[in-house]
Amino acid sequence: MTIDLKGRIALVTGASRGIGYFTALELAKAGAHVIACARTVGGLEELDDAIKAIGGSATLVPFDLSDMEAIDRLGASIFERWGRLDILVANAGILGVISPVAHIEAKVFERVMTTNVTSMWRLVRSLEPLLVKSDAGRAILLSSGVATNPRSFWGAYAMSKAAVETMGRIWAEEMAHTPLKINMVNPGATRTAMRAQAMPGEDPDTLPHPSEVAAKILPLASPDLAESGKLFVVRENRFVDYRLPA
Repeated sequence: MTIDLKGRIALVTGASRGIGYFTALELAKAGAHVIACARTVGGLEELDDAIKAIGGSATLVPFDLSDMEAIDRLGASIFERWGRLDILVANAGILGVISPVAHIEAKVFERVMTTNVTSMWRLVRSLEPLLVKSDAGRAILLSSGVATNPRSFWGAYAMSKAAVETMGRIWAEEMAHTPLKINMVNPGATRTAMRAQAMPGEDPDTLPHPSEVAAKILPLASPDLAESGKLFVVRENRFVDYRLPA
């Protein structure tokens, strides 16, 4: 399937590496102008070079998602320059620590929640007015399998992603009367730095490359997308509905 995003404005958080980097590249290949956000300036510059090499364009915005006022300024800047936002890929997140719940340090837990949950809400708050100005706004929120299938020792990260999915489902219901479509993504285990941090003994060559995951996420940005409020499972390449407990 060929996805045409020419003339569309896309914002990607965590765009300096991994799934965010390659999703930004896929969006640019499809014709979107990419607003690339991340803490790592060097990674953003590498992305910019890669996007320019394929004839695309990007705007680099280096900042830390824990800076809530910067998120608000980002929304204001996008409005002043483009007046709308067509695509949001909220990919940035941190693992924290693999640890029993009772052993997680308070500062680590708070940092995970600030980065993964509070900043996501702040992005929604700042960018929703821009997304609804698009004729086909699309929001893609990156989650994890542990959000719905919790695992021992993944406490802070799993809790944060469960909160992200709940937020996305509520937001999708609230936006049901608009063209804005909002979906969550479970990318599955992927060859990223975060996965290596969580599973240091794992052979990364046994995992899909983030470019493979990004290619499957791209259709969720299409103006033709009909689904909203669902979970896209990358390994199965399909949407699934949320269900109440049996």
